[in-house]
Amino acid sequence: MSCYYIIGVRIDNRIDNAVKLQEILTKNGCKIKTRLGLHEVSSDACANDGIIVLQPYGDKEDVEALVRELNSLEGITARYIDLN
Repeated sequence: MSCYYIIGVRIDNRIDNAVKLQEILTKNGCKIKTRLGLHEVSSDACANDGIIVLQPYGDKEDVEALVRELNSLEGITARYIDLN
């Protein structure tokens, strides 16, 4: 049976926190099938917060470990949804 998980990540103060977040995502790159980043953009503004949706690869323990690592960063909130 396939496992289906989604991780939602909220980033506050994107400009200051993006580098550390990217380091974790890069380190875990082989555990992430899909990544979608969303933030508000207009002709005169670019939001300093946003969300990332991840489709992880691995078992539940791998997903939980990634979520814990993401949550260890200041300004980052990560939660996963188990769709099994």
